[in-house]
Amino acid sequence: MIFAGIDVGSLTSKCVLLDSKGKVISSSLSLVGAQSRKAAERVLSEALSKASLKREEIGYMVSTGYGRGVVPDANAEVTEITCHARGAYFLSPEVRTVIDVGGQDSKAISVSEKGRVLAFTTNDKCAAGCGRFLEVIANALEIRFEDMGELSLKSTKQLEVSSMCTVFAESEVVGLVAAEESVPDIVAAVHRSIARRVRNMAMRIPVREKVMMTGGVAKNIGVVKALEGFLGFSLVIPEEPQLVGALGAAVIALEHSQNLAKAQTKNQA
Repeated sequence: MIFAGIDVGSLTSKCVLLDSKGKVISSSLSLVGAQSRKAAERVLSEALSKASLKREEIGYMVSTGYGRGVVPDANAEVTEITCHARGAYFLSPEVRTVIDVGGQDSKAISVSEKGRVLAFTTNDKCAAGCGRFLEVIANALEIRFEDMGELSLKSTKQLEVSSMCTVFAESEVVGLVAAEESVPDIVAAVHRSIARRVRNMAMRIPVREKVMMTGGVAKNIGVVKALEGFLGFSLVIPEEPQLVGALGAAVIALEHSQNLAKAQTKNQA
């Protein structure tokens, strides 16, 4: 029997499969596109195919994320806050804060010694502190989104991008280009702008070490370094930070099955 977690986010859909011992046996990630339901079906099929498994072998499936309500055959829906906490704890039980910076929003979660949510805060009103903002800036600078992190490390001059709105921040960037500032310096300024917003949001809970950063933006070394600078300590970055929510959903699915088995054994006794 296997256990599935599916995280349908604003930009990407993710799936993680666990076996009965809690070992990750497969995973998949894909862009959501125009149809969340099809994206969920796609990542599940890909994850099953990678492990040479059939859908009938799934014992329990938990969905999470923006599109958790459209996942076919999901046995339960759980918020991304809870799933990120469980996923982070599964990867590193010493983690006490999770900072998730995704495509359309960011969130900070305080995690207990048992991996439960103690408190959380989110920023889902503006895209200026997340991945979509970086994509807009990359397009404005005519560079690849994937190259932004390494490019910012070449910065030699500290510039500022202070606008709290994506549109106005993009205008600031255009102004810096017109002033013939270097692209690495501009990108580094954008990263500091994002990191400052994320730090300010996270301090509301407040932040407790160790801190794990999840979400697609955690792959951007420039943002990671900028956030570490504002916080004053290093962040724990998972091998695949975009899968943490789906992993947490799969862990919850496995725990449900284990609790059910314990209850049945108790009743039989």
